[in-house]
Amino acid sequence: QVQLVESGGGLVQAGGSLRLSCAASGPIFNIVTMGWYRQAPGKQRELVTVITSGGTTNSSDSVKGRFTISRDNAKNTVYLQMNSLKPEDTAVYYCHAEVRGYDDYHPSNYWGQGTQVTVSS
Repeated sequence: QVQLVESGGGLVQAGGSLRLSCAASGPIFNIVTMGWYRQAPGKQRELVTVITSGGTTNSSDSVKGRFTISRDNAKNTVYLQMNSLKPEDTAVYYCHAEVRGYDDYHPSNYWGQGTQVTVSS
């Protein structure tokens, strides 16, 4: 079974930085997209940013210019560098991947367990 393991969350003051990592493991033929979503208390889960295997990215307007996604295809790992953090960035951040297995025609969706990011004012 494919697993996504996240790391790097924590508590930081406003204006600070954090770096999240997410490593995929298991029976992987290729990973179509990897990305990050977040969910704040009382709110729906929302897209933060996503990157394709070719390096094309798509980000929420709320994080453009502050957050940078990158990907190491050889390690099946995605990173999220978060700078100039704001209290409104406080949320549980979830890693997501569209993964095609060796016998799959279509990719399947996988989620990490989530990592808490808290930004204090």
